[in-house]
Amino acid sequence: MNSRRVLWSALGAVALVAVIGGAWIFSLPPAPSSEAPPAIAQDERDATIAALKPPKRQRPLIAIIGINDATETTDYLMPYGVLTRADVADVVTLATRPGPVTLYPTLKVEPQATIAEFDAQHPDGADYVIVPAMSRDNDPVALQWIRDQSAKKAIIVGVCAGAKVVGDAGLLHGKRATTHWYSVKEMRGKHPTMRYVEDRRLVVDNGVATTTGVTASMPMSLALIEAIAGRDKANAVGRDIGLANWDTRHESDAFKFTRPFALTAIGNTAAFWAHEQLGIELKDGVDEVSLALVTDAWSRTFRSQAVTFASAAGAQQSKNGIRIYPDQVAASWPAERLLPSVGNRKPAEALDNALNGIAARYGTHTTDFVAMQLEYPRHRVTQ
Repeated sequence: MNSRRVLWSALGAVALVAVIGGAWIFSLPPAPSSEAPPAIAQDERDATIAALKPPKRQRPLIAIIGINDATETTDYLMPYGVLTRADVADVVTLATRPGPVTLYPTLKVEPQATIAEFDAQHPDGADYVIVPAMSRDNDPVALQWIRDQSAKKAIIVGVCAGAKVVGDAGLLHGKRATTHWYSVKEMRGKHPTMRYVEDRRLVVDNGVATTTGVTASMPMSLALIEAIAGRDKANAVGRDIGLANWDTRHESDAFKFTRPFALTAIGNTAAFWAHEQLGIELKDGVDEVSLALVTDAWSRTFRSQAVTFASAAGAQQSKNGIRIYPDQVAASWPAERLLPSVGNRKPAEALDNALNGIAARYGTHTTDFVAMQLEYPRHRVTQ
């Protein structure tokens, strides 16, 4: 009798959880908005660019900071790759301590300096400090260094959930800001004086800039190039990376926690027997932005993890000088789990191609799920 009672109690608890879970899922909105965002007025656009003008040097110094154990892949590598190819500033990737930086959800890279080495070489600080999303928003070493750089009049740029790090550094008090859609509620709760701005991929206020999710670092980088070297240069780089038409407009209502998003996350996670490891060959000269976008996208499906492989364990040097370590040493990869090389694809095109590949392999719901995490405007996914 006691065992039967325990069994029925367990079944009742499972049923209760299922009912509560089902009610929660069906309480979520069925689909996000898909309307095109309105154009940005010229005076607002001009004011944004003016607020990003280099504060110190004619040829600015741009530092991208990461913590060694977990910094977001695209947030860290995309600004570096885009800004370096523009050749309008000196750009350096940093880490809080010696050793490689493990990026998430994929890749491991060698930073070009530690923050201590940077400080010794540049005691007057950077012109711009780019702050990616990090696994810990409150890393004390990173926070203090960001505060110090702000005190030295560097413009601080929080990319994606890197805005949470900037906020924890105490730099968003009373300022207009944005962040990844998933972090908006948390940011508002932790920083009640911050004024959240909708429908903008980039917001600048008094020496601090913030962006929406992951892929917003592409137009953010182009805006910095325009502030440094003019619109023509920014447009030229935009065409080079496959983003001929760009600005900071955004449709915030298109990015939210929806019923399809939740169901895809649950379904893909539950199908553990179908999870797979997909390989992409790491070669010298690879475009670090394209590689970051492709491996980031494929590692967000909740069905797959993208790993790099090479015939030797040593780091390979990217197109613009980043040393990337392969995840595995292998001469080849099974053809059915081999991702196409990024080749000479422009970064934006490489991402679109990856999303098309995800749709072909896992379906359009998973593609939408990945694009939502990357906060990638839907109209580009369907091109």
